[in-house]
Amino acid sequence: MKPDDPLLRILACPLDKGSLHLLTTAASAAGDDGLEEALYNPRLRRRYPVLDGIPQLLPSSGEQVSDEEHERLLAHMSEGHMSNHHMSADHTGHPGAPGATP
Repeated sequence: MKPDDPLLRILACPLDKGSLHLLTTAASAAGDDGLEEALYNPRLRRRYPVLDGIPQLLPSSGEQVSDEEHERLLAHMSEGHMSNHHMSADHTGHPGAPGATP
């Protein structure tokens, strides 16, 4: 997925229906020189994988991140070290994630 992918504008967390951030990091597996992608919900501290460009947004696909990982993800998102995307409002028109701009 790319940060400007139109699909990101309509995707929402399956649990709270709020906005998601696109996280892109270098793959850590040996011999894998691609990128690992995930969609992150900082409100619930849940990360959903993106496999072969397809977001896995079933509630059971999400993984809870630790407090340390959550803080690291927030720091990287605010510093711009990861590609991220957030929507300014959720699908009900209410403000999205903390740090989302109106």
